[in-house]
Amino acid sequence: MAEVVITRTAEEASALAADHVARAIAAQPRLVLGVATGSTPERFYRHLARRIAEDGLDTSGVRAFALDEYVGLPADHPESYAAVIERTVTAPLGLDPAHVHVPDGRAADPFAAAAAYDRAIDEAGGVDIQILGIGRNGHIGFNEPGSSLGSRTRVKTLAASTREANARFFADPADVPVHCITQGIGTIREARHLVLLAFGTDKSAALSGAVEGPVSASLPGSAIQLHPHVTVLADEDAARELALADAYREAWRLKPAAQGF
Repeated sequence: MAEVVITRTAEEASALAADHVARAIAAQPRLVLGVATGSTPERFYRHLARRIAEDGLDTSGVRAFALDEYVGLPADHPESYAAVIERTVTAPLGLDPAHVHVPDGRAADPFAAAAAYDRAIDEAGGVDIQILGIGRNGHIGFNEPGSSLGSRTRVKTLAASTREANARFFADPADVPVHCITQGIGTIREARHLVLLAFGTDKSAALSGAVEGPVSASLPGSAIQLHPHVTVLADEDAARELALADAYREAWRLKPAAQGF
């Protein structure tokens, strides 16, 4: 089972995740970091940028791979994930842009681009720490319900609920792309450490299903149960439906400080 850390607030959870990644960068300057987009990890990136600055960490060797990208958005569109990663991850964390990778959603052949991206992750030695969020329907990356638990990076059709949730980032809901390139669940599971962030009551059902429910393609996030090293960081609102919440709190309270995540 995943290690579940329940905090009072999303800020507290994000700071804990940032502390962990900052220590990892200090120990491994060529760390490969898997990065996610959306509102959930934004606090984490802000806390990590602060830790990098305060600790004087050299991030020039850190390599990053994004989980996904829309298919068909113009290169300069502010909501392309390439643009989002640039302004929330690459610049704030001081990463070398040449070391930051996002699937090519503008490729003439997005299917070939997806396969090439999967190979690029493998050629980099794999992801050391993968940051994840979870959608209200249980998706991780853009692996919607029904996705194979062994899937690789590929082109997917976004569920209507996902397009609706992401419409807030676009001037016109009709502008939300229908297709994406996403790392598959099998690809994600090859990362050495998964760190899943979940905040707010609207994530509580998906989180409880992912952590405590049966492993099923109907709830893609449940695939984290198949991974040997997972840390879930949730605020009290997201954790409200966890049946074993008290046990998770006790385990975290009594965990040896030196053990970390």
